[in-house]
Amino acid sequence: MVKLFRTPSISLSRRRFIVGSSAAGLSIGVLSACSSEPAEPPAPDYSKLPPNPEVNAWVHIHHDDTVTVRIARSEMGQGTSTGLAQLVAEELDCDWEKVKMEFPTPGENLRRDRVWKDFSTGGSRGLRDSQQYVREGGAAARHMLVAAAASEWEVPADEITTEKGRLFHKASGKEAGYGSMAEAASTMEPPTEFTLKDKKDWTILGQPKKRLDTANKLTGKLKYGQDIVLDGMVMASVKACPILGGKLKSFDASDAENTPGVKKVMQLGDNAVVVVADSWWTANKVLEDMTIEWDGGDHANYSTADIEALLEEGLNGESKIGNASGDIDAALADAETVVEATYNFPALNHACMEPMNATALWTEDSCEVWCPTQNGEAVLGAIAPASGHDISKCEVYKTILGGGFGRKGMSDYAVQAVMIAKEMPGTPVKLMWSREEDMIHGFFHPVTKATMRGGLDADGNMTGLDLKISGQSIVAALMPGFLAQMGGIDLFTFQGLLAPGTHAMAEDQTLKYSFPALKAHHAMKNPPIRPGFWRGVNLNQNAVYLECFLDEMAHAAGRDPLEFRLAYLNDSPEMAKVLQAVADKGGWGKDDGRHRGLACIYGFGSYVAACADVSVSDEGELTINKITAATDCGHAANPQQIEAQVEGSFVYGLSALLFQEMTFENGQPVQTNFHNFPSMQIRHMPEVETIVMPSGGFWGGVGEPTIAVAAPAVLNAIFAATGKRARQLPLKDQNLRG
Repeated sequence: MVKLFRTPSISLSRRRFIVGSSAAGLSIGVLSACSSEPAEPPAPDYSKLPPNPEVNAWVHIHHDDTVTVRIARSEMGQGTSTGLAQLVAEELDCDWEKVKMEFPTPGENLRRDRVWKDFSTGGSRGLRDSQQYVREGGAAARHMLVAAAASEWEVPADEITTEKGRLFHKASGKEAGYGSMAEAASTMEPPTEFTLKDKKDWTILGQPKKRLDTANKLTGKLKYGQDIVLDGMVMASVKACPILGGKLKSFDASDAENTPGVKKVMQLGDNAVVVVADSWWTANKVLEDMTIEWDGGDHANYSTADIEALLEEGLNGESKIGNASGDIDAALADAETVVEATYNFPALNHACMEPMNATALWTEDSCEVWCPTQNGEAVLGAIAPASGHDISKCEVYKTILGGGFGRKGMSDYAVQAVMIAKEMPGTPVKLMWSREEDMIHGFFHPVTKATMRGGLDADGNMTGLDLKISGQSIVAALMPGFLAQMGGIDLFTFQGLLAPGTHAMAEDQTLKYSFPALKAHHAMKNPPIRPGFWRGVNLNQNAVYLECFLDEMAHAAGRDPLEFRLAYLNDSPEMAKVLQAVADKGGWGKDDGRHRGLACIYGFGSYVAACADVSVSDEGELTINKITAATDCGHAANPQQIEAQVEGSFVYGLSALLFQEMTFENGQPVQTNFHNFPSMQIRHMPEVETIVMPSGGFWGGVGEPTIAVAAPAVLNAIFAATGKRARQLPLKDQNLRG
């Protein structure tokens, strides 16, 4: 066994550290502690003015011309709230320096006929699915402001121009800030037709504008779900059966109930115990010390070995086709050479830095919940029946998320909070999961294996590709009704592999290669562990399976892996461009002693590619030197945020490639905290160069697609360095030279 990484030797003086830290903005705390803070100017006195009016559902304008944009989607560090605010601000023509944002509530959305439409935030759909109506919201507000000014000034509306939150009538010399016209504008008839700005006229969209949440993060003012404090609030910790389908057998609360600070000990449903106390640490310590017996049920002895056997059974059994073209049997039978390989992709935990939490207040008349969620509407729909109240009597107040990655698209933790609060009417209850509870009760990235067979003719050209996946279906577990609509085939298992026209909801996950013959099929095998949507979802493993195997075929054919890929991208110039871009910028083909690997895929409506540069020592120690990434997402709302998302996704994707897996013994997860489910450290992180190359004409995703190309690019680079294929993930226990 060898170390996976060597740590570069860096000589860093104290002075150089301080100077470098200051340049990076890391010395803010030190500087503010050593110098007096400038006094803030007194706030204007608006006490005699009417409230800040709502021009429309998206736009509130304050008397000082500050604009508050109302954002329905969730913010979990990906910058969606800033991007959506840019969409509104561009069409509104306001001053970006005076833009703020706030979340409307799902209850308000329901009462107002879903004026903000979808609250769900996942699948990289935050901007691309709402950009049209959000931009129209900004355009409508501008139209109404112009109408208000035209009425007050008694001039034609088409003679009024706007810029940075001000209205101008050139002929008369009149001008005014938006704030002075906002109240009148709110009474104007909104337009029914819109002409949105052309991309060439953008001044806020397409620009690297500063994020709206950064300052409050730096000062600690930003409130996450676990920061919620209400008067009279108590704290709760929960422990549920660690085995899926298991139940609570018994628990001894005699000592717990007599512990100072403990308010209540209770059974939650048929599989959990809760302790409520005046502090979370008291509640959790009492819970940890409590004697609890579980009935593991049918899965008490289930293990990773059983999962492996199930997946092997799928590889050798029946399957359902997701994409097929040509005669694959003939293509392989007639091939001069047949290349075969089997890869795996393990179960993975979301491991959000902020564990699951929710604060609930239940009374005889209402139920309110404060929580970090990727879908406030789903939480509202889940807590209403749990509370016993009509949905009109319930409300959810969404907070910023300390990470989501798909996990906080579920509502289980919020429902638990309501169930506890219902037992303590009138008392706010904050439920916080321990890290161990969070790790054990995840909705894990689906575990799969795939076998590929590819045919090559005598000239090294592909004759056909057979790709068979065995493993879990998220749709079968979480949306069985939707699975039935798809004829029992989980088409989302084939993300990045589908044919155009397969399904309306899968058009942003199609295969951009054109192969002479293809068969992509899936043997659905569902072990008793909960699958869920994990950042990038099935695109992650499919990129590994497809892009690593294409690399294998290229080398078997004696052809350059870039040229081999490009030969089958004639029908997708967009994909060819991003692939060529990373090859050029990443130094592909240079005779400089470096070892590089490529990967590309289309997912979530965007074209993405990566070129990884790695070194592997004679002892098998891996260093990822650099990854060059490119993305064509059609329109780039904020290029800086795209770069940040690419870099962040590589941290997440490479952590999984290198270190992470969820294994199971006696029916329960082995990995319970970061000591055995580690993430990358700064010393492991490669240099990342991001090429943002929006071609226009469509709105693709950013947060999820690029993550998928990191792992296969690195795996292909490892082969270039060692001549050895790593097909078993993660890499942490492998000797890359052995």
